[in-house]
Amino acid sequence: MEKSNNSTTTVSGSHLSTELLDYQHPSLQRLIAERGWNGLSEYERIGAIYDFVRNDIAFGYNVTDDLPASQVLADGLGQCNTKATLLMALLRATGISCRFHGFTINKRLQKGAITGLGYLLAPRSIIHSWVEVSYQGRWVNLEGFILDQDYLSALQQQFPGARPFCGYGVAVRNLAAPPVSWRGTDTYIQSEGINQDLGVYENPDDFYRVHGTNVSGWKKWFFINVIRHQMNRNVVRMRSKLKRPASVLTQDSKGSVQGFGQAR
Repeated sequence: MEKSNNSTTTVSGSHLSTELLDYQHPSLQRLIAERGWNGLSEYERIGAIYDFVRNDIAFGYNVTDDLPASQVLADGLGQCNTKATLLMALLRATGISCRFHGFTINKRLQKGAITGLGYLLAPRSIIHSWVEVSYQGRWVNLEGFILDQDYLSALQQQFPGARPFCGYGVAVRNLAAPPVSWRGTDTYIQSEGINQDLGVYENPDDFYRVHGTNVSGWKKWFFINVIRHQMNRNVVRMRSKLKRPASVLTQDSKGSVQGFGQAR
């Protein structure tokens, strides 16, 4: 499912900070200054922030969906909804208008990342989102930031030659070449799993006030304290299967993505 809204109308609050989009937080302001993003052209600025959220914030599962951007940064990991919040906050902090588009996805998309009892308890339809950024007079859909490249490359190595693929946090038409890189056009990595469009919102705060988060009650406690850790172990296990070229192994590089922050 690939949606694109070519309207040039800007949502009235598409540049504002909110409780979740807390881009005035010192940690976000420090990051922006250290990276020099405000000195880049609009195209380069969007791309640099997109790449940071995609690869420096490892794919993984936070305690809940409705975390402020500063907490996602501190966690150093995230999934579609939490990474979307961080991406929006950083874009707005550097003068780029953006908005939140909510959906639900079929839980089959998460099979492999979620296993066993966790998969059985997961709702059939899971809250999902992507970010729409205002660029050159249109809204560009950004979803490809969810999976870090190490995790995606490991999946591609484990399932070579796969074209349509659904599972492990992916739902794409071609696993070998998903449209995940910023080139000024739409990016996708889970869009083929979408089963309901919940609409466009100025910010994630408004969306969660209407639709809530993925789990509540005793299931939320169980997810936070048990299932989430199992899911993150599954993700780390898949990422660890990545086979790097010998030339890469000899470099003093970052290695597998560990995340920007410390919390797990």
